[in-house]
Amino acid sequence: MGKSKWAGGAHRHGLGAVTTRTGGGHPLTALALLAVWLATAGNVPLWLAVWQVQGGVGWRGAAVTLAWVLTLALVNLALLACLAVGPLRRPMGVVLLALAGVASYFMLAYGIVVDASMAANVFQTDLREARDLLTPGLLVAWVLGVALPGWLWWRLPVRRWSARRALLVRLGVGAAALALAIALLWLTFQDLAALMRNDRALRYLINPYNSIYAALHHGVGQRALASEPLQPIGLDVQPLPPAAREDEAPLLVLVVGETARAANWALNGYARDTTPRLRALIEQGQPVVSFASVTSCGTNTQTSVPCLFAPEGRAQWNPSRAQENLLDLLQRAGLAVTWLDNQSGCKGVCARVPSRRIDRLQVPDLCRGDECHDEILLRELPSALAALPEAARRVGTLAVLHQMGSHGPAYFKRTPAAFKHFLPECTTAELQACEPTHIVNAYDNTLLYTDHVLAELIGGLAQRSGPTALLYVSDHGESLGEGGLYLHGLPYTVAPREQKEVAMLLWVNGGMQRRLGLDWACLHRRAQEPASHDHVFHTVAGLFGVRSAVVDTKHDLLAECRRPS
Repeated sequence: MGKSKWAGGAHRHGLGAVTTRTGGGHPLTALALLAVWLATAGNVPLWLAVWQVQGGVGWRGAAVTLAWVLTLALVNLALLACLAVGPLRRPMGVVLLALAGVASYFMLAYGIVVDASMAANVFQTDLREARDLLTPGLLVAWVLGVALPGWLWWRLPVRRWSARRALLVRLGVGAAALALAIALLWLTFQDLAALMRNDRALRYLINPYNSIYAALHHGVGQRALASEPLQPIGLDVQPLPPAAREDEAPLLVLVVGETARAANWALNGYARDTTPRLRALIEQGQPVVSFASVTSCGTNTQTSVPCLFAPEGRAQWNPSRAQENLLDLLQRAGLAVTWLDNQSGCKGVCARVPSRRIDRLQVPDLCRGDECHDEILLRELPSALAALPEAARRVGTLAVLHQMGSHGPAYFKRTPAAFKHFLPECTTAELQACEPTHIVNAYDNTLLYTDHVLAELIGGLAQRSGPTALLYVSDHGESLGEGGLYLHGLPYTVAPREQKEVAMLLWVNGGMQRRLGLDWACLHRRAQEPASHDHVFHTVAGLFGVRSAVVDTKHDLLAECRRPS
């Protein structure tokens, strides 16, 4: 007897087909298996975090946690019954397995959570950064958590039902699962409310809904940003007068650091001397001051860099608002502005000023593959300054240097061999596989190299006779394993201080001190008081003498230390 034309149909169709057959498993059994897998194996980080927050559980805690696992499985089943229809069933299952599997790996490996800012980081990540994250651990997680269950899911034979029967059964099962989930939540509501009060970050651990929500939130925000007209700032600013000669015009080099946390910055009291050359400059009488307590605008580059150049400050800054920034304001005042980038881009800040990506240059001893050490910034700065219009340079110049700095997790890649002073260092991106002291060694070496780059830059700028300054500030901090956390990017409200407290210093030559009428002793006292990214916009504008309604002298770190002219 020949094969029926429907033979093998169980491998090609899911629930919702119009023909009835008896071969294959019950359609809802397949969905239930996927729902349980996602709630259990796909949420290991969530349940481990719940266990830790509860400090271990007795019989009641175990029963409540089991109820939450069942609740999540029921919610999964209700949604799958309504959405995983017909030809969507197989690919939707694989996508959900991939989202849960990959997110679980990174949450377990680095202690991150998945929110909108993390989604922005993912979409902004370039090939170089992504390559650092391709570790053997990720491969194992992909095989065990995605490829194998995904293959089994795809091959699972499923019985076909009529469309009418499928619809009725789906609606009935979905409603029943949702009702039971609500009942379980009601029974455990007090425990759940107490748990969420103790650790609000738990909501960002629920796979795969965290990834779906974060991606949608990011997409909606980007769409709104793209459709909104650019809002100008500082339309009231008056053009600044040019100097008689270019070498008499002010020059500020603003170095935007990467992942330099204050806790490991020796100028702020860290036991290791991670800033020997900067310390030597201070001992030699160079006008260098380190700000002791500085908080960042965000815990990731995508947030912190645009916020750093905005006038509003962290509390009022809106990432969905299309608005000009500090660079636009300075250009409107007639100054020359340029941006040199040795990282993953300026996040839109430099869109309207001369800019140059230099991280892919091929310079012997400084570059390897598609990455360059930060000394490439020193090499390229003179030509970038010379390329700016001479008329604007006579008014003044701002050069922004965006470092690779201490970008993780492959800290060991950020430093040349000559700066590997703290040994042994972690030489893998799988930080959880390294000794904690080795991770710190690799990270501290990156700060030692940043110290060298800044000292070299100051040495070059000190040869200039005109008013000159250097301001260095890191975009955010970093976790190095404290509390099981690595890297950065946690939501600001729950992020530890290591991810929010950053290094910042200022150097000004004699010409700039005279231009500003700066009381150096006063500035040293001010540097011991709290500061933040909120001060950068107004401090830089004030340093050049730019006046506008958007410039607030109360947020100018130098304002109270200037002598009346």
